[in-house]
Amino acid sequence: MKIVVIEPIGTRLAEQECLVQDFVELGHELVFHERHTSSDSEIIKRMTDAEVMVVSNQKVSTMVIENCPKLKFISVAFTGIDHVDVETCNKNSILISNAAGYSRCSVAELTIGLVISLFRKITWSDKQVRELGNRAGFLGRNLSGKTIGIIGIGSIGLAVARLALAFNMRVLAYSRTMKSEAGIKYVGLDKLLAQSDVVSLHVPLVESTKELIGADELSMMKSDALLINTARGQLVDNQALANALVHEEIAGAGIDVFEVEPPIPANHPLLKAPNTILLPHIGYATEESIAHRTDIVFENIRKWLEGSPQNLAG
Repeated sequence: MKIVVIEPIGTRLAEQECLVQDFVELGHELVFHERHTSSDSEIIKRMTDAEVMVVSNQKVSTMVIENCPKLKFISVAFTGIDHVDVETCNKNSILISNAAGYSRCSVAELTIGLVISLFRKITWSDKQVRELGNRAGFLGRNLSGKTIGIIGIGSIGLAVARLALAFNMRVLAYSRTMKSEAGIKYVGLDKLLAQSDVVSLHVPLVESTKELIGADELSMMKSDALLINTARGQLVDNQALANALVHEEIAGAGIDVFEVEPPIPANHPLLKAPNTILLPHIGYATEESIAHRTDIVFENIRKWLEGSPQNLAG
């Protein structure tokens, strides 16, 4: 059986060589491609005679799936699978596994890091020093005693909650599924938005969560509250968010994800919005997370080859 990694997933050459040998010993061929491509035709070419595809955040379109007749299994090196045409996969009996949980710690830590940076005005303070200024007029805010509202208590949302509790924050949560955890209080979305000093998003992107946070939801938030999005860009109406920031309806935002993968358009509304920290989708990007992700991706393949697929998604 042929297994193709159609884009880089952060594996080092020595690691690739070991993985190739491991699968050779199991009677399979493993091929790595170390160059990104946005061309469907190039992806199809790379998948010639392949039954298994490994993909990170490269879009897997209907055209790709329908022109890879041997494709039977996709191992996604990501938690979300909204970039894969799941419907066409289902029609063609192609199974999909994801790497759920691989970036739990890294995304949770970044989430809290964004809150600290915004509350303590770290980027502003750095700019002051570099411009030979001082701290005149500066006052930050403590995390301790503040309320964080977490939308989505999956593995990442739960990790954020635990870190927030360690900072002596009050934790409210709105989630389709409720995990029993000391210190977390589940409430409706409206109540969460109205009472939280920080609102943090940790839900997947599905039809029901597109623009979950829009103008109406932002208007419910406190004027000194922060919005943090390290999940999916399309969960937020970013034009409405920019407007809310400009008109001081909320106090700030930390954004790691956008409607498209960075680079974002030069006219993106958040680029000129005040008191924002904008990051190029780095939540998952730590040495530890990438190593863990590789382990999950190839274990998913091994389990599927054994007839016991794990981490099925879609």
